[in-house]
Amino acid sequence: MEPIVFNRPENTPTLADVLPNCVAAMQGESGSLGLPAVRGVVVVLVDGLGESLLRTRGGHARFTVRGWQPEEIAVSFPSTTVAGITSLMTGAAAGAHGLVGYSIWDRRNGEYRNQLSGWGDGMDPATWQLRSTVFESLVAERAPISPVVVSTEDYRNSGLTQAALRGGAYHGAETMVERAELAAQLCRKLKRPLVYLYHAELDQAGHKHGSESGTWLEKLEELDYSVAQLLDQLPEDIGVLITADHGMIDIPHADQIDFTPPLLDGVVAIAGEPRLRHIYLEDGVEANALAQRYRDAEGERAWIFTRDELVATGLYGAEVAAPAFERLGDIVVAARDCVTYFGPEMPASMRLMVGQHGSLTNEETIVPLIRHGAFR
Repeated sequence: MEPIVFNRPENTPTLADVLPNCVAAMQGESGSLGLPAVRGVVVVLVDGLGESLLRTRGGHARFTVRGWQPEEIAVSFPSTTVAGITSLMTGAAAGAHGLVGYSIWDRRNGEYRNQLSGWGDGMDPATWQLRSTVFESLVAERAPISPVVVSTEDYRNSGLTQAALRGGAYHGAETMVERAELAAQLCRKLKRPLVYLYHAELDQAGHKHGSESGTWLEKLEELDYSVAQLLDQLPEDIGVLITADHGMIDIPHADQIDFTPPLLDGVVAIAGEPRLRHIYLEDGVEANALAQRYRDAEGERAWIFTRDELVATGLYGAEVAAPAFERLGDIVVAARDCVTYFGPEMPASMRLMVGQHGSLTNEETIVPLIRHGAFR
């Protein structure tokens, strides 16, 4: 399958629009998504469930896709979990909240920073993530809304949870069905619930086995059953939005490309993800000249940007905060074809993953936005 690129309808909402519209609906106000007034909301974030995947495999998710219209989509960029979840929870683009990719090179300290699972010294979640979350704002404003996170216990104290989900009361449950039932229970208990319900299993299956595997379909069917349970147990005045942080493309191991000299000349570090590589240069190395080498070598398989060119596209938002700008690579290589990119000394585990994401194709950046419950 050849990826589809930059074929998006104008005025397509982004993940950053979702929670502000949900809050507006709970306050009886109109928003850009046209959501009706409701007592409460459940936002279901299914990690890795791209629009194209759901569209082609919807027969395995009949409760999830019931009533879904093709134009009900949103955009997530960069198409990776740390950026997508944080954009959803802050109502801001990645250039504003600062989590610009899976990993970055910390120029000041000369070390890699894994923004998904590698939080540690020098990465205080309270300040590394630059924006207040929607949940934090509701608490600060003493709004009559109860922000709630429903996820797994494994993620309760993670750095990403502390950075992106700040302000919500955390509730953990093991399986997708248990989490759905817990979310419904909270919506019956709380007067004005705003629930973020997270499922990671589909993304995990896709990375390990591929999004075209039988295992992935099994997880999709399990997800669908959990959605059915959620909808069956929710009060009638609760709206539901189902979306995702990114899509996924299966990449054969034979299509892994290694950067070699002269593309490594003057390069101090390579970070990001296999389909969206951030290239960091030594002081004094001219980015434009090296970027041209990348265009000459990979221009038919990838988009090549200097940092200034990437910011100018607006993909990271209308304004990019200074710390976020510093975290971006001097050169960014975004895969266009079904390929992945690797540099020296990268973890072998990354090469084992079948399902990949991060780049600009529609398969990776377009996610469903499905209305259920009182939003139907």
